[in-house]
Amino acid sequence: MPLHPEIAKVLAALPAPPDGPLDPVALRAADETQVAPAADRLPLHTVRDTTARTPSGDVPVRVYTPDDAERHGLLVYFHGGAFFLGSLETHDHVARALAKETGLKVVSVGYRLAPEHRYPAGLDDCYAVVRWAVERGATLGWDGTTLAVAGDSSGGTFAAAVAARAHDDGFDRITHQILYYPSLDLDFDVDRYASLRENAEGYGLETAGLRPFNAFYLDSGADPADPLVSPVKRADLTGLPPALVVTGELDPLRDEGEEYGRSLGAAGVETTVSRYVGAGHGFVQHFSWIPEFHQVFAQTAEFIDGPARRVGEGRTP
Repeated sequence: MPLHPEIAKVLAALPAPPDGPLDPVALRAADETQVAPAADRLPLHTVRDTTARTPSGDVPVRVYTPDDAERHGLLVYFHGGAFFLGSLETHDHVARALAKETGLKVVSVGYRLAPEHRYPAGLDDCYAVVRWAVERGATLGWDGTTLAVAGDSSGGTFAAAVAARAHDDGFDRITHQILYYPSLDLDFDVDRYASLRENAEGYGLETAGLRPFNAFYLDSGADPADPLVSPVKRADLTGLPPALVVTGELDPLRDEGEEYGRSLGAAGVETTVSRYVGAGHGFVQHFSWIPEFHQVFAQTAEFIDGPARRVGEGRTP
């Protein structure tokens, strides 16, 4: 299938990227200009900023409460951005949609970014906030049931790594992991996954850009051979929480996400793998205003509410 026409229209209008090395500060500033004004955002019962005081340090979080119920399940959300971009603001609309569609209280994490902070600072922040959310459950209004972790792109990397780290630590409270087009193999070996060649150019994220965009993270001490950096390299996936792995048909990272889903299923983890037709990388963040792609939030709610489906039973909208 070709790229969705609305995505193609947006990509065609984008200016050529500037020459020279990537500038994190300039790229972050450009991202922030795309944030919707507060008055135009999806209304919820409450949205408040606070600080999670954790062993990793003080981590800014934003808590989204969908309705006036006293208690809710929790979803801890990690934004994407190649480990050096993204913020509570740039992904505010994603967190709001997750809260509205799932009925869960969402805790979005403003973790530390590369290159200013060396590995594993961002991962430590994400894991620490999950532990903090459980410890502060009564204050947050957690009902003690659902505790999901979710993330898009590099945030999906963190969600998978947090689920694995929690399992290894004997922290068994995480009930679901939701990975939207995750980056799971930071080797970027173009011969390893067909999608790195098939979707190399013309769909937004391009294969040639993977190394430079992720260089800030890798140069900060993240080792692609470490399963917490490249979760697809984890040898034993048994005992991990049920997973929803969402991929884009035209995303260079499609195949590593789907392979990870198959590996989870083979290890006995209840897993749904769902490929969105006509989508490239980043569609949850950038194109969830398109009805076909906004459906991902309803699918997330269904996954959390009901028994996870096995690999091969995920739908393709």
